[in-house]
Amino acid sequence: MTLRAYRRPVRSYQPDLTPPWKRSAPVPEVPAETDLVVEEVSTGFCGAVIRCEKTAQGPTVTLEDRFGKHRVFPMEPRGFLLEGRVVTLVRPSSAAPVRPTRTASGSIAVPGARARVARAGRIYVEGRHDAELVERVWGDDLRIEGVVVEYLEGIDDLPAIVREFSPGPDARLGVLVDHLVPGSKESRIADRVSDADVLVVGHPYIDVWEAVKPSSVGITVWPAVPRGQDWKTGVCRALGWPENTGAAWQRILSTVRSYRDLEPSLLGSVEHLIDFVTAPE
Repeated sequence: MTLRAYRRPVRSYQPDLTPPWKRSAPVPEVPAETDLVVEEVSTGFCGAVIRCEKTAQGPTVTLEDRFGKHRVFPMEPRGFLLEGRVVTLVRPSSAAPVRPTRTASGSIAVPGARARVARAGRIYVEGRHDAELVERVWGDDLRIEGVVVEYLEGIDDLPAIVREFSPGPDARLGVLVDHLVPGSKESRIADRVSDADVLVVGHPYIDVWEAVKPSSVGITVWPAVPRGQDWKTGVCRALGWPENTGAAWQRILSTVRSYRDLEPSLLGSVEHLIDFVTAPE
């Protein structure tokens, strides 16, 4: 009998001689859900997740810090700190739709809630852009509360409008005014109509465009427009946009996703109006 030598194939063996205490622990992957607060490791920028986007260079995440400043970062491995631990942010799964827990205004969402029958009270705003911005952020809240928002195309005739409305304890009237600063025409008109059932509040900006944070629009600051020049047209010129104020407004409005994209002075005024017109009789 011939004996044959069977030899097992030789495989290289390269044991990991790194001591266990030197081996790096696996980095967890964390979905970049909205409002998750993280810190970017290379810059130290700390903020809440606003949105995730897919770009040609790879996925990115936008963070907002406590001052309202936005920064966009690539979602690289080991790129963020979560509660002091290194993590890799990944895009949230879109396999199952997730119902929002908050409305755009920050209120608790009520899925499936039906709109309430409109109250007798109203909120008036100066123009169409003001109305569209209020609807964008507070629309869900207003429907649940039964509050209708109407625009006036200016407030020069506000005293007559208020008299015609005939406000009372069961039909309160709230008015949102642009450029409501001491000594302005707007402040003098507001003084003529304010009473127990009429509340006039506003913001310091020339136009409601300025109430949108520049960082949300993608600019550093709103341009200064010389007096005597149409403000909206001047803004378009300064920013190099086509001089079409309607198209410019839609461009601005499209960047507003929640109350975080608005200046605090506008937020407080609108919340005050909603509370006023929905207060118990």
